[in-house]
Amino acid sequence: MRKFLLACTLGLICLSIGFAAFQKPNWTIPEEEKQRKNPIAPSEAALKAAKVIYADQCANCHGDTGKGDGSDAMMYDPGPADLTDASQMKKLTDGEIYYQITEGRKPMPSFKKRLTEEQRWQLVLLVRSFASAPTKH
Repeated sequence: MRKFLLACTLGLICLSIGFAAFQKPNWTIPEEEKQRKNPIAPSEAALKAAKVIYADQCANCHGDTGKGDGSDAMMYDPGPADLTDASQMKKLTDGEIYYQITEGRKPMPSFKKRLTEEQRWQLVLLVRSFASAPTKH
C-alpha cells in the first residue's frame, strides 16, 4: 500500500510540474499602467525613429515585420508574440504594450534602462502599425 501511495504521490508531483511547465503565464499589469496614454502622436518621424530601435533591439526575436519569426525566435519558450495579430493587439491598451516593453518578462528583457521613455512610446506606435498594416500574401 505504501508503494502505491508513493507512486501516486510521485505521479501527481510529476503531473503538476509538467502542467506548470507548459502554462504560458499572463502578464500581470497594474491597472494604472493599463490606463496610461501614449504622449507621442503618430508621425512618420516617430515611426522612423522606432524602426531603427526595433531593428536593433527587437527584430531578432519578433522578426522584421513583427510576426514573431525572428532569427532567434526558435530559441525561446514562450516564443515571441506575433505583433501582426490584430485581434490580439486590439485587446491591449497602449499602456499595456508600454509596460511590457519597459518591464519585460523572461525571455524578453526589460528595456527600462536600455531605452528612454520616448523611445519606448515610439515602439508602441510601431507595434500598433504592425497590426494595422495590410498583410502580403
